[in-house]
Amino acid sequence: MTPHDNPQGPYAGPVKNDVADVLIVGAGPAGAAAAIEAERAGLRAVCIDKATFPRDKCCGDGLTAGALRHLDELGLDPAEVPSWQVVDDVLVGAPDHSVVSFPLPRNNGQFAAIARREELDAALVNLARKGGSDIREGVTLTSIVTHPDHVEAIVADGSGAETSLRARYVVAADGMWSPIRKLLGLGLPQYRGDWHAFRQYFTNVGEKAASDLYVWFEKDLLPGYVWSFPLADGTANVGFGIQRDTGHRIQDMKTLWPDILARPHIREVLGEDAVPESPHKAWPIPARLGDITTSHGRILFVGDATAATDPMTGEGIGQAIETGRLAIESIVHGGATAPADDPSSVRSHYDGVLGAGMVKDHGLAGALSSVLGNELGANASVKIAGLTPWTRRNFARWLFEDYPRAVLGTPKRWTRKMFTSPGAYK
Repeated sequence: MTPHDNPQGPYAGPVKNDVADVLIVGAGPAGAAAAIEAERAGLRAVCIDKATFPRDKCCGDGLTAGALRHLDELGLDPAEVPSWQVVDDVLVGAPDHSVVSFPLPRNNGQFAAIARREELDAALVNLARKGGSDIREGVTLTSIVTHPDHVEAIVADGSGAETSLRARYVVAADGMWSPIRKLLGLGLPQYRGDWHAFRQYFTNVGEKAASDLYVWFEKDLLPGYVWSFPLADGTANVGFGIQRDTGHRIQDMKTLWPDILARPHIREVLGEDAVPESPHKAWPIPARLGDITTSHGRILFVGDATAATDPMTGEGIGQAIETGRLAIESIVHGGATAPADDPSSVRSHYDGVLGAGMVKDHGLAGALSSVLGNELGANASVKIAGLTPWTRRNFARWLFEDYPRAVLGTPKRWTRKMFTSPGAYK
């Protein structure tokens, strides 16, 4: 513990001080979304990130209908993301190598897209900055102290110069291994994520990989899967994900990769001339929302810091943005300035909206993931989903989060057009 971590001792460090309504730690999709919403709500927010943008981020790069609607509402222009590729059809391969095409709605907005995270995240940071948000890149959190009426953080820039940032609330958008969790003693010992993913960009891909989105449920990876996602620059994001608790060895992913790429049905889609654009990368994915602390004092955890990734697909961009927006909504709900300021109301509101929606959706997704955990279940699921045009259309929309996963079990979220609403950017 440093002197700054001691809530009982005097503050004796940085000579520069700053005050904000909200300190946002992390400028990825969750943090940038929180910064945009804070500015719209009239809150003074400071958003810091240890990285400088653009920066690469290991990801499948897929954007679901849910993520797209959030990006649309935030004001992001797809033209600001050069690799942005709209997808109209999802082709799913079963373990028996049968392939079913699931169409997404046409001429009614965007329901699925692919965009490189390096470009998407930079575009969101630029959008937040254009809206007036105070975004500080290359700044690292070194300590944090919680008080009854505020939180005090010490941050350092690249030169080592420190600043004391005092805020009424903190939005922790600082990733799976959240430094804020560690500083508060809320870290999860030995936690290595619930999924592990592996991806590589390919150039000179075949016509199918350049235009269509493929998902293959390979019997040796279940309930994991292999993907090939097309990008507008003619490349493809190709990778696979496995669940950690299903007996798969994370350390075998590198040696398994050449075998996956050589499988005939996958190679046919990629094309014989496809070549790696860059080295492969791997990353862990946290997917246990509801099982870890989502709030503490005046701190709200969002995105990967609250393990909000979908437990069935491993998708987390839409969830990150949604939690970032909900965090600011909760702060506004509880009041950002005295005397209306009430951290217990803020926490209650945040935990409540997560519990009423996203936690239920993740519970259903986790249960369905177990069905895909064996060859018989995966084959049957793909076959049943592809029985009729109606099942194919609605499976695609459900898979890409066009409407809440557990909507049938949550009547409060029923709307007249919940199965027919338009996509984003209509």
